[in-house]
Amino acid sequence: MLNSEVHFFLKEYFTQTGCTFIEETAGSLAVKLTPELDKELMNRPFYWHYAEKTGMKGEPLSLTLITDQQKAPEELKGESVHVGTSRFHQIFQSAKKHTRFVRLYEQNHNQQQQPLHPWLLINVKVSYEADRKKDLYYSLGLNLINGLIQDDFMDTLYAKSLVSNIPDYSFTITPLIKPASGVKRLQRFMAERIQQENHSWAAQAHKRWMEDIHLLQAFYEETEEKPDAYFIEKEALEKQYAPKIHVNIINGGLLYLQPVH
Repeated sequence: MLNSEVHFFLKEYFTQTGCTFIEETAGSLAVKLTPELDKELMNRPFYWHYAEKTGMKGEPLSLTLITDQQKAPEELKGESVHVGTSRFHQIFQSAKKHTRFVRLYEQNHNQQQQPLHPWLLINVKVSYEADRKKDLYYSLGLNLINGLIQDDFMDTLYAKSLVSNIPDYSFTITPLIKPASGVKRLQRFMAERIQQENHSWAAQAHKRWMEDIHLLQAFYEETEEKPDAYFIEKEALEKQYAPKIHVNIINGGLLYLQPVH
């Protein structure tokens, strides 16, 4: 996930959860949290317990996140966030609960009739797991008129002005592809992409698995009847090393965008 995609993801998350934006630059976001998000993100259980018990109105904190050090103001003090940081993981988990689906429209800056074409967005997390784990994030867009699939779709959206209500002088084009069918198309696209990737990581994990199996067998080779411990350890090795790929849709949306000429 690119820096710009992380930025867009965070911006949509804070917008959809009702936070107030204090300041935004190309590489940073400063927001005033809602009480609910303060409780989720800021780890202040005693403060909120005290506020609720005494009837005091709790005051949510503000949060400044830097999504791109090169684009953020040099003097800005904030928390760097990117895929892999604990803060991103925390917000990612919260987003799955709060912002599963959005419907947005591209702003019309001209007072002229403007058609908006429907796009289906899904953000996907692919986890490659064995005795080691790697998570990759993908953002895919499907044009529901012509079936075009676009990679890094949130990077495209980042450059657009999106609003939650259809703008004046704009009208939407009815999708030719139903969103449910579009989701299946994008799932097939991801499955084909994963199938074409280099899976040497799985072969290497299998090799390490077999090496540990041989050690386990050598340890019990003089035992005629294998004890329960042998089978428990063997099963544990399978859980540890057997290669697995999990594909999860984080969230998605229906976006109505101006056609590209």
